[in-house]
Amino acid sequence: MSKGAGNIGSGDDAAAAGPLRRRDLLLGAGAGLGALAATSALGAGEARAAPPRSVRNTAPWPIDDMPLVGGPEFPIGIFWPPPPYETTLTRYQEIAAAGMNFLITGNYMFDQYINRRALGFADEVGLKVLVNSPEPRLSALTHTLSITDDPQAQLRISTADARRLVQVMLDEYRQYESFAGFDVFDEPQRPKFATVGAATALVRELAPDLLPYSNLVPGNGAGYTSFVKDFIAAVNPPVLSFDRYPILTGGLDINYFDNWAIIRRAGLEAGIPTWVYIQSVKYNGRLLPNAAQLRWQINISLAYGAKGIMYFTYWTPEPARGEGFESALVTTDGRLTPLYRSAKAVNRDWLEPVGRELKPLVSVSATHANDDPLPPGTDAFAPDAYVAGVEGSAVVLGQFRAATDNGRRWLLVANRSDADTATARVSFGETVTKVERFRPDIASYVPARAPVTANLPAGSATLYRLGTG
Repeated sequence: MSKGAGNIGSGDDAAAAGPLRRRDLLLGAGAGLGALAATSALGAGEARAAPPRSVRNTAPWPIDDMPLVGGPEFPIGIFWPPPPYETTLTRYQEIAAAGMNFLITGNYMFDQYINRRALGFADEVGLKVLVNSPEPRLSALTHTLSITDDPQAQLRISTADARRLVQVMLDEYRQYESFAGFDVFDEPQRPKFATVGAATALVRELAPDLLPYSNLVPGNGAGYTSFVKDFIAAVNPPVLSFDRYPILTGGLDINYFDNWAIIRRAGLEAGIPTWVYIQSVKYNGRLLPNAAQLRWQINISLAYGAKGIMYFTYWTPEPARGEGFESALVTTDGRLTPLYRSAKAVNRDWLEPVGRELKPLVSVSATHANDDPLPPGTDAFAPDAYVAGVEGSAVVLGQFRAATDNGRRWLLVANRSDADTATARVSFGETVTKVERFRPDIASYVPARAPVTANLPAGSATLYRLGTG
C-alpha cells in the first residue's frame, strides 16, 4: 500500500504511483516466480489450441451471500499479521480479542503450508482469512504473468490455464471455514487491470460464495477519479477499497477527505461497498496515531460511507523492510502495545456496534459543517428536509437511508478534529418527528430531544436515527 509519495494526482497517470509502495516493501517482488514451473504443467499447449472463453460476469454481485461484505457483522481487518514463527493459537486469540474479525495473509507467509496453519487457527477463533500473494501461485497468476489468450503476449497464462490454477488454490483452502477468498492484487496499476479483472472473474465463476478482493492506491482530483472508474470498469470488483494514511508529522493530510469523496461516489455509482485501510503504525513522515487519531480515521471513514475498516499494520514490520517502520499494535518481538489496547477499545466499544447499524444503510450525503476553510474536494453542509442547521464546532455529517428507502434517516455526526473536543447543536427539519440517539453500550437507540447537542471528544462521533411520521 502506498506510503503517500505514490498518490495519483489530478493530472498523473497511474504509472506515476512511485516506487515506495507497500506491495514492494512488505509483500516482496517476484514471489510468484517459484510457481511458474507448476503453472507451465497445467496443459498450456492444449489450452492455446482452444478458442478463448470469456469468464466476465457483469451481473450485480450477490453481496448478501458473500463473506465479510455480506451478513450483519462489520468487517474489521488487519494487514501484516503475526509472522510464521508467531502463527499460534494464542496470537490468533489476541487478534480476535481486539475486535478484529478477519486478516489478510502476509509477513513472510510465503506458501500454502503456513497459510493452512493460519487458516486452522482462524477456524478455532472465528476469524476470516483472505489469502494474498506472496502465495506463490496467486503471485504468479496476477503479478508475474498476465492472464490473456493473446499468443503474442509476453509472460502470459491462458484463461484456461488460469482457471485450472485458481481451482488448484481453491481445492487447497476451501476445506477451512475461515477461508473467505483472495486478496487478488494490492494496488494494481492500469496495465494490470485486465489481469486483475480476469482473476476476479475466475474466482467468481469457480467460487461465487467467496470474495475476490483488491485494493487501490490513494489519490486526488480528476486523474484519480478517472483511475478509479477505469478500475471498476475493467475489474468489476465486489468491493472498492483504498488506503491512505493521514496522520503526518506536519499535521493531518487535508486531501484525505477528497480521496474519500471520490471513492464514495464511485462506490455508490457501482453499487458496491467501500473499504479503507487506516494508519496504525509509525514510519517515515507519519506518526504513530494515538487513540483519538484512531477514532478520527474510523469515524471520518464511517461518515463517508465506509463498510469495512482495516488496520495497517497489526504486527510491526521489521527494519529490513525499510521506511523506518516503528511500533504498531504489536512490536516485532511480539509485545502488545498501548495502541493495541486503544484499537481493542474502539473496536469493541464503538466500531462493532455502530458498524452493525451502518453496514446495511446507503450513504445519502457526506458534508462538512462549520469547517472553514472547507477542505479540497468536500461538500459544505446545506439544510435539507431532515437536517435544518448545525451550529458550533466543525463536524462531518454522514446521512444514510435504508436500502429500500422508507423515509427514515440516520445521521452520524463526527468531530472534524483529531485533537480537540467539539460541540455541535443540530436542529432538524419539519419532516423529522422523532429523534433517537444510538447507545453502543446497549446496541440500541434511546429517545433524544430535538435540537440535539453532540459533545464529541477528539475523533469521536455520535449516531442519530431520525423518524418521519
